[in-house]
Amino acid sequence: MSKCGKSFYIKVSFSVRCFVSGAYNKMGKDNELVAAEAKLLLESRKIVPPLTQKSYKGQAGRIGVIGGSLEYTGAPYFSAISALKVGCDLSHVFCPKDAAIVIKSYSPELIVHPVLDAKDAVEQIKPWIPRLHALVIGPGLGKEPSAIEIVSDIINLCRTGDSEYQKPLVIDADGLFMITQNPEVIRNYPHGAILTPNAIEFSRLAKVILQEDWAATPEPAMENVKRLAVALGPNIIVLHKGKVDVIADGGSGSVWQCSGPGVGRRCGGQGDLLSGSLGVFYTWALMASRKSDSKCQLPPGVIASYAGCRLTRECAVRAVARAGRSTVASDMIDEIHPAFETLLGE
Repeated sequence: MSKCGKSFYIKVSFSVRCFVSGAYNKMGKDNELVAAEAKLLLESRKIVPPLTQKSYKGQAGRIGVIGGSLEYTGAPYFSAISALKVGCDLSHVFCPKDAAIVIKSYSPELIVHPVLDAKDAVEQIKPWIPRLHALVIGPGLGKEPSAIEIVSDIINLCRTGDSEYQKPLVIDADGLFMITQNPEVIRNYPHGAILTPNAIEFSRLAKVILQEDWAATPEPAMENVKRLAVALGPNIIVLHKGKVDVIADGGSGSVWQCSGPGVGRRCGGQGDLLSGSLGVFYTWALMASRKSDSKCQLPPGVIASYAGCRLTRECAVRAVARAGRSTVASDMIDEIHPAFETLLGE
């Protein structure tokens, strides 16, 4: 156990390697490895806002999840409820009318807007964007051209609109499919975006953006993840989900690897837990970095990605220890609080 602070302990049960500007620096000695792990976790701890009676509703984050469809109502729910349980104050879901009642029935805590399939969807969503801190795009969206077009227009509004519309993005699932259809929708996006492809999604992105035919693998070459991030632009993070989670920063060219106890259970919804938590951690990291007394030493997107990966892994391990082969995404979401407390404190 590595002690950080007076009473907070970090369980060192995973390894981290840092690849900076293509140079591979492995922390070979145990004490160096422990120091690197502790530093990365402490960077994540720095961004967590304190629970104080001086705060008001909304200060800890207002997250918008854009997705859902008639067939897929679970994904936006898992993403939005995970954001709430990680610690944001308000979690919105912008979805088609056919999905709204179902999602509303899952939880009274979510604010559900049945607008995504409206003819004037962008105009209906537009007034809400200034009230939000970050957007999570893609969970359960589906591949209908009309939905893809609407979401593309929303991203373009965030790209080119006034400052109140300029939001960081987390893009997952069918949002990544959207990028394979039109890479320019996200290339050089100026306000920060985290893309979260799995092995197959990464392979498809590489084929379209880099014209490379890379086989889908849960253990990609670090250089390949870096190449994709750099090609997409300086404010883009590519987070490749796999046996080891790889985080590549398109701006600095640095690549971080977070590995740890994994689970063999691959049920649907795990990626949605990650995307929702990323929306919150990205919000917190940006807030922390903008403070005059900020002590953060890494880019906000890197800190957010690491915190999200580490938390999701811990939730999965805890859930499988309790439910084994019967584990589902809801079991993992139930572990968010104890996992958060273990890794990041209250």
